[in-house]
Amino acid sequence: MSIRSAIVKNSSDPDDRQVMGEAGVHESMNIGEATIFYVVHRPGWRWSTHIKPSAGTEWCERTHVGYVISGRERCRLRDGTEFELGPGDAFLVPPGHDAWVVGDEPYLGVNFSGHAD
Repeated sequence: MSIRSAIVKNSSDPDDRQVMGEAGVHESMNIGEATIFYVVHRPGWRWSTHIKPSAGTEWCERTHVGYVISGRERCRLRDGTEFELGPGDAFLVPPGHDAWVVGDEPYLGVNFSGHAD
């Protein structure tokens, strides 16, 4: 991939904003072929409760690559493996997972999606 010009965007003006009631917010910015998501999941948020109905799948089928700013989330993979993400963790979570906020602090993170294809 050849970069021909710089692209700079500020999170105060996202390209898309999805509010999940009181449970959380996903804001995204498209940067060339990549999308960056700022994620806020409040205590009580769970993928299988708040996203599954609109996703139409049993598990989240997206790969997530990101970084945790604050708060904690627990993830369960389709094979039963569980792990927790916390501040300072960089992660790659494969398709076929559920996730939920652990504790009373909101989870704040940045997810970097792959290329457009």
